[in-house]
Amino acid sequence: MPSGAIRRRADFVTICVVREFWLSIRGRTASEEWLSGAFLRVDGMILDEAGRLTPLATIANFILVVEDDEDEAAFLKELLEKHKYRVTVARDGGQAQATFVMRKPDFVILDLILPGESGFEVCQRLKQANSTIPVLVLTAVDMPEARALAERVGSDGYLTKPFDPDELLRQIQQIALRNWEKTHSDQGKDEKRIRFSCRCGKRFKVSPMHRGKTLSCPECGEPVTVPYRV
Repeated sequence: MPSGAIRRRADFVTICVVREFWLSIRGRTASEEWLSGAFLRVDGMILDEAGRLTPLATIANFILVVEDDEDEAAFLKELLEKHKYRVTVARDGGQAQATFVMRKPDFVILDLILPGESGFEVCQRLKQANSTIPVLVLTAVDMPEARALAERVGSDGYLTKPFDPDELLRQIQQIALRNWEKTHSDQGKDEKRIRFSCRCGKRFKVSPMHRGKTLSCPECGEPVTVPYRV
């Protein structure tokens, strides 16, 4: 099939996916719309001066890549691991959901065209599970309607393929830092903290929402897991 015909067919499929998903969420109640707006609110980590952790090490240490194309997934994994990120790959929405819940990534890179369900649906479900974890849409779909819908379901960024690897890395850092800053500004003063220490002696004080999460100690570089009990 000529490349032009393939592109037109892909655009048609994308339009159908966007239209179907828009129609599926138009009937929301007012309370559901309020929850949609709440997707972008975060409630994260506060650190004491004795154990200061850099935002990027905290927010974007472990990345979940949701991509069904094997070559694309392999390229992304290699690129990110080269820049010291830990990476796991999910091929569809089911794998993405399971990994998101069980392994608690710090950042998600999400394609829109996936087998079984659209990336829009996956993004919405992940944000409902934990709205504080950033989701960057990385897709070949370059349409205003798709961008608007991705933002509505909670995505924190949108980058189109083919992409510049340096731009992807910049987006990850910028989104991670933006989420960190918003977390700091939204943090409640009276929330009880979890206090713990790294083996090197560095001390941390974090929000309970980070229980079970693995962070990177800025002092020794070793992974530190936030305990479940205070």
